[in-house]
Amino acid sequence: MAGDKGPRRSPQEAVRAVREDIIRGVFAPGERLTEDALATRYGVSRVPVREALRVLEAEGFVEAKPYIGVFVRELSEAEAEDLLELRSVVEPMCAARAARNRTPEQLGRLKELLNLGWDAVHDGRLTEVPRLNSRFHEVIAEASGSEVLGQMIRQLSQKIAWVYAVELPRRAEDSWREHEEILEALAAGDADRASALLAEHIAKATNAYRRRVREAAQAPEDPAPTAARTGGD
Repeated sequence: MAGDKGPRRSPQEAVRAVREDIIRGVFAPGERLTEDALATRYGVSRVPVREALRVLEAEGFVEAKPYIGVFVRELSEAEAEDLLELRSVVEPMCAARAARNRTPEQLGRLKELLNLGWDAVHDGRLTEVPRLNSRFHEVIAEASGSEVLGQMIRQLSQKIAWVYAVELPRRAEDSWREHEEILEALAAGDADRASALLAEHIAKATNAYRRRVREAAQAPEDPAPTAARTGGD
């Protein structure tokens, strides 16, 4: 069958590829995903695709319907609100600890991600922004020095990116400007300012998300263009 002769790649690689395309809106909520089509798209065999779909079902990105197939899930408004609330509590704590515990290597990595994010925004490569944004926040969590917080943010980051995929492109530039301020506070070792800036950053992103959801609800006959799914937080 199609895809069976593709190169052997790890299920982890397949998971990342499918997950990223779901987050970017390449696969729409409710869309059916078949092993053959995914194997062909990513140039892999069906085995890692099958395993990847199991992982993504456990993560809540897809839903397997017996005797029908596997479909992209749609985050409910309640799920999105839970994720946003959890993020607003955990990430400022990470920032405060990171300001005290960050290493020069972690600051360097954050600076690198900041530059990559700005380049992507200025060049109009907005499909790259969600991945860079997620990694920026993950590195802050890692810099906190807490394995528990780091693991929690890693688990949350992809779902958060999915929530924010409905934001407007103009939010991407605002987001990276806020990242720049957060990084300055981290570099200065100012725990209170880093925490406050990250809390404000999350609040602005949450308001943008809710505003976009309201706009979509008021104009259901005019679906958002693909470009609107590529902002950062």
